[in-house]
Amino acid sequence: MATTPGESLPAPVRRQRMLELIGRDGFARVADLGEAFRVSEVTIRSDLDLLDEQRAIRRVHGGAVLRGAGEPREPSFEESVGTSAAEKQSIAQAAAAFVRPGNSVILDVGSTTAAIASALVAREDLDDVTVITNGLTIALELEKAIPRFQVIVTGGTLRPLQHSLVEPLATAVLRELHADLAFIGCNGVHPVNGITNINLPEADLKRVMVEAAERSIVVADGSKIGRTHLGRVAAIDEVDDLITGGSADVGVLAALRESGLAVTVAGDAARR
Repeated sequence: MATTPGESLPAPVRRQRMLELIGRDGFARVADLGEAFRVSEVTIRSDLDLLDEQRAIRRVHGGAVLRGAGEPREPSFEESVGTSAAEKQSIAQAAAAFVRPGNSVILDVGSTTAAIASALVAREDLDDVTVITNGLTIALELEKAIPRFQVIVTGGTLRPLQHSLVEPLATAVLRELHADLAFIGCNGVHPVNGITNINLPEADLKRVMVEAAERSIVVADGSKIGRTHLGRVAAIDEVDDLITGGSADVGVLAALRESGLAVTVAGDAARR
């Protein structure tokens, strides 16, 4: 984020430039804005609170995201972490149970996959596991398990909204690998339209992850079930499993099962 002499800027000008930065990156941290504009974090929070009241941005933990108009807005990582948190933890525990010592695992970006990373780290029985990820937050969480785990980060261009790495480079790395498992996050799972995502660059990379794994497991909380978004990741018959939560629409889950997809409702063995 470019540095600007914030002390010399009138407050309205500073706020307008804040909006430009948040709009460019999709998300901005309070600390980064304070450094960029050379004002205190107290001042930044006051500015963001005012912009939130004006509905120009949305305040989230640690920063702010731009409010979208019309099409659904992609939530930031920080925004997603606090949504359906208990359900995501249950999904993460169910997903981590698929992993065995010696496995190679692709771990996609997202708040649910970040919970999977934590669940894997907590499993002291796991050893000699290789995890490939394009998520910086996930890589830092997995660092706790080194040397039991080998952690490979794909490289690529950083997307601040999800702290994810996309093209160039990320696809080139994944195409040279073959993993036992891939845990794929998404914004939509639909019986007809398949697995979809709001952001197109990440959707492209998720497709490559599906192709690079022996077994692809989609992880999505109940709010994603039945939805469709712009970026197509895979058809239903191109992935192997879905792990979701108890808030998922039972009718849509039934249709997904009828299409041949193995569905697990985390925390509810009767609905597997």
